[in-house]
Amino acid sequence: MKTIGLIGGLSWESTQDYYRLINEGIRESLGGLHSAELILYSVDFEPIEQLQHIDDCEATAEILKDAAIKLEAGGAKFLLICSNTMHSVAPQVSEAVTIPLIHIADATAAEIKRSGYQKIGLLGTSFTMERNFYKGRLEDVHHLEVITPDQADRDLIHKVIYKELCLGSIVDTSKKEYLRIIHELADKGAEAVILGCTEIGMLVKQSDTPVPLLDTTTIHAKAAVQFALQLNGQ
Repeated sequence: MKTIGLIGGLSWESTQDYYRLINEGIRESLGGLHSAELILYSVDFEPIEQLQHIDDCEATAEILKDAAIKLEAGGAKFLLICSNTMHSVAPQVSEAVTIPLIHIADATAAEIKRSGYQKIGLLGTSFTMERNFYKGRLEDVHHLEVITPDQADRDLIHKVIYKELCLGSIVDTSKKEYLRIIHELADKGAEAVILGCTEIGMLVKQSDTPVPLLDTTTIHAKAAVQFALQLNGQ
């Protein structure tokens, strides 16, 4: 089993789900009392959130690069950044170490293709929905058609993530708004909708809607288990 390195705390509300899902996946694969060989570096999210909103990618990258270097020094054999948005600095993080980084958009695209979808709705922070590092990667590298909500709904989704979900607050009215947006994306032709922020799965579950949902936290954790155990030819 390869030792997994997690850069977490982005926010810790979803990082705890990564820890649980990875350990559940290892136990399911190996049975018995098996659990993951895993190192977690959990950062302080407050200064990172501030850097995100002033668009200081260089300073943000330095924080995550430092975490990655320490994880590699600690024995991690590959890395996950436990956040969709923070993959905005994935190239800098990857260049700072010699071990692989499992990109969340690549893992998600692989799951989309396995499911046979082509036109996909995307929810996430404004950064994830609007910038090239994520939406563009799905389109340009993986040749998927990606649609996002209109500006007002993108603003709402972003606000709920930072003001509620990252603080562990689950609000019924926000859930109803998210479901409305998901259904509107389906009406526009989305075959499934990516929950492209690792906290959204706290608010919206597959049982809430007939529209297929792609929970990136679950997908990324599954990819980590497969890589750690060298499953599916990895």
